[in-house]
Amino acid sequence: MTNTNHKHPYDDYLRSTHRLGRIASIITLALLVGAPFVIGGYLGAKPDLGAAARGFLAVGLVWTVSSVAEFLVYTPMLGAGGSYLAFITGNLINMKIPCAMNAREMVKAKTGTAENEIISTLSIATSSLVTILVLAFGVLLLTPLRPVLQSPVLRPAFDQVVPALFGALAYRYFRKDIVLALIPLMVMTALFMFVPSLTSSTSLMIIPSGALAIGLSYLKFRKTAQEDKA
Repeated sequence: MTNTNHKHPYDDYLRSTHRLGRIASIITLALLVGAPFVIGGYLGAKPDLGAAARGFLAVGLVWTVSSVAEFLVYTPMLGAGGSYLAFITGNLINMKIPCAMNAREMVKAKTGTAENEIISTLSIATSSLVTILVLAFGVLLLTPLRPVLQSPVLRPAFDQVVPALFGALAYRYFRKDIVLALIPLMVMTALFMFVPSLTSSTSLMIIPSGALAIGLSYLKFRKTAQEDKA
């Protein structure tokens, strides 16, 4: 007789991942929120809670919406373990997401599978460790390399590092469907040109631009499906 109570090892893995992830998230949140109070108590300069609340209301509501949107978009891509690691360590858009997607493409894993869960977790963990090592070396070598980093000859190059990074990462995905990629890009570029004040709300603009891309993808999918039936 088959034992219907037998549990798959992957289910045990997910349960332990969620348990450890929640514990780590709570500890991280406590450290982040508690650090100003500990430092203020040690230095005798406790933060003004009223001022902190007003500062949070000024930007917190905007970032709350962005955080929820990022959670809904990125979690299916990264899986449980990768999501906990990515949201705790940060740098999702310019480091963790590209790293996980590249690793997934290399092994041909599909979103929502156990393979994607393991690959995303390993790739993000590796990325986090590499980041820590790079930052450690950067702190140690900051003073010796300061004359080089502040050189007027190299300064223009450093100003273009972020655009070059995002351009190189984006092209890899844009080339899969140039038209689909260009339409949201052109629409958002025109919107920012005609309404410059939106540049301060780029995180919120992810929502309409993503909705536009999803809508165009759906229309293309329906068109392709109809042509296949015909």
